[in-house]
Amino acid sequence: MKESKYPKGLFFLVFTEFWERFGYYLMIGIFFLYMTTDAKDGGMGWERSTSSDIYGTFIALAYLTPFMGGLLADLKLGYRFSITLGGTLMGIGYCLLAVNEKWAFFTSLAVMVVGNGFFKPNIATLLGNLYNDPRYRHNKDTGYNIFYMGINVGAFVCNFIAAIMRNKIGWHGAFLAAGIGMFLGVITFWIGIKNYKHVDVRKEPSPGDKPLLMQFVTILLVGLAFAITGWLIPDNIFGSDSTDAFFLFCLPVAYFYASIYKKASAEEKKPLGTMFTIFIIVILFWAIFKQNGTALTTYAESYTNRDIPESIVPAAHSLGFSETLVAENKEVNQLDEQFRKIKNDTGGLVKCMDYPAYFKNLDSEKMPEPGGTIHLVNTEIFQSINPFFVVTLTPLIIAFFGFMRSRGKEPTTATKIAYGLLISALSTLIMVFAVYHTNNGMSKASAWWLIGSYGVITVGELLLSPMGLSMVSKLAPLRLTALMMGGWQLATSIGNKLSGVLAKNWDKFDNKANYFWLNFVLLMFAFLIMLLLLKKLNRVFKEGYSH
Repeated sequence: MKESKYPKGLFFLVFTEFWERFGYYLMIGIFFLYMTTDAKDGGMGWERSTSSDIYGTFIALAYLTPFMGGLLADLKLGYRFSITLGGTLMGIGYCLLAVNEKWAFFTSLAVMVVGNGFFKPNIATLLGNLYNDPRYRHNKDTGYNIFYMGINVGAFVCNFIAAIMRNKIGWHGAFLAAGIGMFLGVITFWIGIKNYKHVDVRKEPSPGDKPLLMQFVTILLVGLAFAITGWLIPDNIFGSDSTDAFFLFCLPVAYFYASIYKKASAEEKKPLGTMFTIFIIVILFWAIFKQNGTALTTYAESYTNRDIPESIVPAAHSLGFSETLVAENKEVNQLDEQFRKIKNDTGGLVKCMDYPAYFKNLDSEKMPEPGGTIHLVNTEIFQSINPFFVVTLTPLIIAFFGFMRSRGKEPTTATKIAYGLLISALSTLIMVFAVYHTNNGMSKASAWWLIGSYGVITVGELLLSPMGLSMVSKLAPLRLTALMMGGWQLATSIGNKLSGVLAKNWDKFDNKANYFWLNFVLLMFAFLIMLLLLKKLNRVFKEGYSH
């Protein structure tokens, strides 16, 4: 019998992640919209800047706690128990969001943050352990690409379910669907448990590693003290109380990782130094990439043409993929003729706070009469563009690098990450041109601008994100693999928080092209730093794996 190229446990882990990402991306796809939607329509009714801050803080904390969950799994809890605990907590958190109360909202965020901390680093570590088998090691990058594709199938499907549930039932129906998806992920994980039970092993810590748990507790307490200090500082250092608290909390955590490097053996220092260098550089990638849930969602909601042709409105409505916008505000309807006159005379963008945002840069001939309606594609559907490209492009990326490998020319993991940064930078230029083409938002942009931008940045993502997981699995000392996976998540966390900080300033940029130019400059800066260090980083990868 021909031996499989892939470990049996891979596919159970992929489907576990499919359901986990289904729940997470369903929730995150409507999270910003939920916060900014008026309370009378079932949302929280918060300002966009406040919502961006909360969004950035949540996704930052969701990727900060994995360093804690990874360490606890490494030293005490084991990977299977940690994954089960984390998945269950996240499912509970999604369901709590269905309760439209502030206490439930913030409680659910805390529960999800803790749950993700236990789930995220340990399922990636378990996959890496499967690929430590010599039969599969040469396919480790491919394994992580398949794993990443499974994640994004769930992320693609979920937004259509979110639209259906939101249109047919309401916000609470969508959040409950996310919770059910997460619970299905936990069940899937346990169905396949026999296929990875043998790799849920923890190497006994060396005498020098035994104080790690006590260091962890100390760092956690110091970090909390720093965070409280940051929250209570009278004037903000970084723009908001939550941002101050987050970055001050990160200081002792960063010190913790630096101390691991300092105490490492000479043999371990090279791979650890390589990982930490790449961790720092990719922070800027995540700062730009994670704006899909804030700035790009705002662009999709208010600046992009989402009109559905009349001929397919009945089908879209019956499927639940369309939302109906009504020009029903009486105060605005009284101003309607004046509003139209200004539009016709100037062709400009009229700022009328009471008029539905989508109408403010709509072509005059498409403007509905008072009481009239317009049918639009749900904004969250645009969140499925990125995972669609991940699913469709991953096989091509795998095939391309397989071909390069067969010719002995496959780039190293570090080189792939460098290319990922460059390609991601190019995606922001598409949005620059979109803003220029629409005269800075005075008319609606074609959806193809967003589709094109997402398509390009997805190529960059595929060269960077799964490669980061693969890098950690290759280079991290076996006894600290989950902790180093947590370090990768920590870098992601800092980038996520920066994405919220950047998005919070969206309304401050009168010329939106300058916002996207800023994103381009940040990514090119990261690419150039990576390029300068590439020869040194590649030398470590070519010397071989640490295990």
